[in-house]
This record gives sequence, C-alpha cells and structure tokens, in this order.
Amino acid sequence: MTQEPLSRDELRRYGRALLVPEWAEGAAQERLRAASVLVVGAGGLGSPVVQYLSGAGVGRLGIADSDTVSVSNLHRQTLYTTADVGHPKAQVAAARAQQVNPHVQVEPLPALDPTNAATLGRFDLTLDCTDNFEARYLINDTCVQLGRRWVWGAAGGSEGMVSVFGPDCTLRSVFPTPDGAESCETIGVLGPLLGVIASLMSAEALKLLGGVGQPLEGQLLTYDLMSGRFRRIGLRTER
Repeated sequence: MTQEPLSRDELRRYGRALLVPEWAEGAAQERLRAASVLVVGAGGLGSPVVQYLSGAGVGRLGIADSDTVSVSNLHRQTLYTTADVGHPKAQVAAARAQQVNPHVQVEPLPALDPTNAATLGRFDLTLDCTDNFEARYLINDTCVQLGRRWVWGAAGGSEGMVSVFGPDCTLRSVFPTPDGAESCETIGVLGPLLGVIASLMSAEALKLLGGVGQPLEGQLLTYDLMSGRFRRIGLRTER
C-alpha cells in the first residue's frame, strides 16, 4: 500500500531522523506513522518509551496502566512531576504524549489482565514495560497466540536486559518461570538504568516498525550500569 507523503510540519518535526540514511530510505517514517504500538506499563521503563515513540511519530499509541503517580516514582519515571502525584499514570502519560506530538493518536487503557489481554491484537507491536511478572507472562502467552513479535525489557538494581521475542523464541524460552526473580520494590533500581533500557527498547520498536536494521530477535542484550558493559547472548529457539 502506498504511504501518504509526510506533511510540511511532519518533515520539520522528524527532520533530524530523516537525515539518517537507513531511516530516510524506504519510507521508514511513513511506515512508523501507519503503525500502532501498545506500551504496557507507564512506569520507569514506560515513561521514556512513551516519550520516544510519541516524539518519533508512531501513528497510534496505547498506554496500559491502572496505577497512580506517587512521590516514590518521581526519581525515575520521567513523564511525571510532583503536581501529578495521585493522578492516573495512563491519563497523565497520554496527555504528555499528545503534547509532545499532536500527530499521534493516544489512547489510555487499563492495566493488562486475563480479561482484556485481547487488547494486544488491536496493535501492531507491544512493548512490555511492566514490573509485574504475571503481566509479563500474560503478554508473552498472548503474543504467542497472536503470532506477534514484541519488545521486552527488564531492569533492577544496576542491571537490565532487552530482547525481541516472537513465536519462535519466547520469554518462557529464556525464563520458563519467574522463580527467584525480584522486582524493583525489593531490590531497588537506579533511575538512569531505566533510561538506558527504555532507550534500547524504543530503538528496537523503531527498527521493527520502520523495517530497518537488525532487531534483537533470538538475542538477549544485557547492560551492567556499574561497569558500563553490554553483553549479547544468543538464545535458543523453540522450533
């Protein structure tokens, strides 16, 4: 299908991205504009992801979260301010995304659970930005049923991980169960670590939606903030 040319305002808005040869060739920006993304979780990972994807010009953006902003969120959840404390994260995040880019259609949604998991089917790509193991495996299993790829990220303490999963290599391939896994509520997290992992997740989304580069399918990228080291690990497939 032929993509509609970018408007004058869009050309100005995305001008720096369009200077990147790999992005400018093949109408990647137009493909991004035609795409829809669901960000599940509007916390430490979801906040920068929402900012990057709305700024980049994804066409339709869903933000699923039922939590409210608390003071303890503010050191790492970059979308929110002290004035937002007590307000629903999805609503605040949607309003900020719309302020960043009025060309993006933004939809705040309730948190994902077994009763509404079919919501994932309404979007081209899902980004798992949760800190909830039940939600993580629900996203995994639903995307497998739908035959969809999705971007996964996790961070805690001073270490984080990113991958692109799909029907041939899933979260359960790497972590069959969440046994022994800990959340930020128990081990803490440093704010900049979440920014690094969220940036990597956003980059994977742009590659997948724009049809450029080599996404991290079948690979796990880890980052250690304290040493500044990245490590790439090959993953086994299920087929």
